Amino acid sequence: MAKYIVERILDNLYLLRINDDRVKFFEALWYIPEGITYNAYLLTSEEGVILFDGWKNCYAEEFVDAVREVSDPEDIRYIVVHHVEQDHSGSIQRILEANSGVAEVLCHPLATKMLQSLYTTPFRFRVVRDGEELLLGGRTLKFIYTPWLHWPETMVSYIVEDGVLISCDIFGGFSIPLMIFDDENDLTDYLKYVRKYVVDIVGYYSDYILKALDKMKNSGISPKIIAPAHGLIFRRNPRIIMDYYERIARGLPEKGKVTIVYNSMYGSVYEAISYAVGYLEKMGVRPIVFRFTDSEHPPIGDILSEIVDSDALIIGVSIYENDLFPYMSYLLELMARKIRVGKPILLISSYGWSRVASAKVSEKLAKTSFEMVGVVEFQGRPSIDDLRKIGDGITRLLRG
Repeated sequence: MAKYIVERILDNLYLLRINDDRVKFFEALWYIPEGITYNAYLLTSEEGVILFDGWKNCYAEEFVDAVREVSDPEDIRYIVVHHVEQDHSGSIQRILEANSGVAEVLCHPLATKMLQSLYTTPFRFRVVRDGEELLLGGRTLKFIYTPWLHWPETMVSYIVEDGVLISCDIFGGFSIPLMIFDDENDLTDYLKYVRKYVVDIVGYYSDYILKALDKMKNSGISPKIIAPAHGLIFRRNPRIIMDYYERIARGLPEKGKVTIVYNSMYGSVYEAISYAVGYLEKMGVRPIVFRFTDSEHPPIGDILSEIVDSDALIIGVSIYENDLFPYMSYLLELMARKIRVGKPILLISSYGWSRVASAKVSEKLAKTSFEMVGVVEFQGRPSIDDLRKIGDGITRLLRG
């Protein structure tokens, strides 16, 4: 049985968290050996209980058990569905059964048909408006729409009196932290998983992160506690996670950070990249290197995570069937989709009979803000002159 945690956050607000170390590919796409948590929340009062979100369907029975540690499921008056994706809504059907269908489901207008298309249990819906407030047991809940973070029907809840923002996917992160709160964990390590989560899951809609932050600020929301659906709860300094999300959304670089991604089938690109790594190190730059070879294939999500706050990028690619090596082609497509603030690129390519890399990469990144500041293409293995050109290209790359 998976480990779950029930923890009191405030006098009447509880965290229900389960650690999912079974999942290997989140959304069947992103490799996450670090795992993930699903966080739901219960707010109790004499006038009834409010449940905020749920867990993945495979943990539905454990979810009911966790709820019972705080309250009888039949006392749940409202279930707030911030986001329909099944890692949050998957246990809703089971909790409604335990609730005998008493609870009203509060959600965005777009969520109603989506929920009905996924689950067979009848729902009693109550659509909430953007900015609408609900009074219950001396607490004011304010619902704020946050579209495209990362589906169109997403929203957050703000408990006005306590300054608690229950934020669903926003301000979440991958991994299974040892503890629950930000002041109990090493944030340096944790924020790497946040960055990966933001880029992989929300990256396509990163502009909406900035819009949501502005909207909350203009709505007078300055949370004392941020309680997301994945990862740590921030209570000591919630501004840290808000600022970090903004930094990733803006693609702000870490000065001097250069990410290198390359493939090498038989060693030619490897020779060129090895020279580039040595050249960077002589310039006092520590490169972060990912390689696709006959013995190693790195997770795409990890690569994207490092690129987003890099100062610059070096791409090494070999030609395969008169086209880009397939994994590098796929990476470029995801870069164009997930990273909205481009980086300067030095392209290094080995070809057999056709010099096509520059045109192919330019085509992949045509509608992005990535910029190729240098290209070194060589037939077969790199010559001394090719290596000199790589050094010159790196100098231009770092000048920005």
